[in-house]
Amino acid sequence: MAAASRLVRIGVIGVGNMGSGHVNWLLDGKVTGAVCSAICDRDIDKLDKWPEADKSLNHFTDSKALIRSGLIDAVIIATPHFDHTTIGIDALEQGLHVMVEKPLSVHKSDCEKLIAAYKKRPKKSQLFAAMFNQRTDPKYIKLRDLIQSGELGEIRRVNWIITDWYRTQAYYSSGGWRATYKGEGGGVLSNQCPHNLDLLQWIFGMPKTVRGHIGIGKWHDIEVEDSVTAYLEYANGATGVFITTTGEFPGTNRLEVTGDRGKVVAENSKLTFIRTTQSVREHCMTTSVAWSTPETWNIDIPIHGNGDQHIGILNNFSAAIRDRVPLIAQAVDGIHSVELGNAMILSSLAGKTLSLPLDTKFVEREYKKLIASSKYEQKQNKAAKAPKAKSGDFSTSFAK
Repeated sequence: MAAASRLVRIGVIGVGNMGSGHVNWLLDGKVTGAVCSAICDRDIDKLDKWPEADKSLNHFTDSKALIRSGLIDAVIIATPHFDHTTIGIDALEQGLHVMVEKPLSVHKSDCEKLIAAYKKRPKKSQLFAAMFNQRTDPKYIKLRDLIQSGELGEIRRVNWIITDWYRTQAYYSSGGWRATYKGEGGGVLSNQCPHNLDLLQWIFGMPKTVRGHIGIGKWHDIEVEDSVTAYLEYANGATGVFITTTGEFPGTNRLEVTGDRGKVVAENSKLTFIRTTQSVREHCMTTSVAWSTPETWNIDIPIHGNGDQHIGILNNFSAAIRDRVPLIAQAVDGIHSVELGNAMILSSLAGKTLSLPLDTKFVEREYKKLIASSKYEQKQNKAAKAPKAKSGDFSTSFAK
């Protein structure tokens, strides 16, 4: 039985590249049981893309006014990153269901403030979701299942090369907030890679230590990181390497995982499992043949498409509000991907390995320093356009 028979009225705050996608999907009827009843942006020109003439789509330039308008049941926040925290807290305190675009916040301290506002909410039925659309990709769902079921055995090594985030200087010039500590709070780890960082912790859990090596403005005229190589260590002794950049073309998206029962590779819309017929550890310690190896099976796991992506998450959000189905991506999980990115940046700047969980006061202090030292202002070129938001494809269009 549905918790509410009427349509869920959703407001979208921030109608730039990503927010525009949400508005259009709602207006096109792609989200079951939901309508877009209001939009908000400080830039009036952006609102004009959707005429208000018929009064069915109300326009606001102040998020507080929209949140208190009585016209919406839920809000999607697709603003520049720092506003996720303040607007999110306001919407939660006013009793609205909230979905936040990635990343949840810029740094761990702001995540904790946002999560605290959610946990203090008077209505226990109030929902708090995050737009981690790649959790709908069957490739990653199946990989997670292989690990959680024990089919791959204990994890030994994780390597993810995710460099198909190529961006031009014109892209960075398409918005004055982009690629600055004051405006965006970071670079590739804050903008393009929150999805990958979320998958990393969703599938493998959080590492115990992180050592990052970042390149600040290595390939672009920006003040934040556009190149990252990070080394991870997990509690069971497994290691990981995470490599990303917006300055490489053609890029690679290859996730390789080795466990005690073989190896899985996720690449090019395929999931390949080379499975050993026995435990590698057992074989290593019990065989009497010096050059022997375990027998293996080569398995191509069928993967069809990339899942429902953004529209799938939006439909899940609507269904969770109406029918109380479980959320695919709880927003409280978003702190983990933010903390991973924070650790990669701060460990690189400090020149040392950092242990997780990070001290919240340390993170807040260091980010305040970065923001205070932010001097770069993008020379915005309004003719330059970021890629339009699309769903049903896990390409670089997912980034803001």
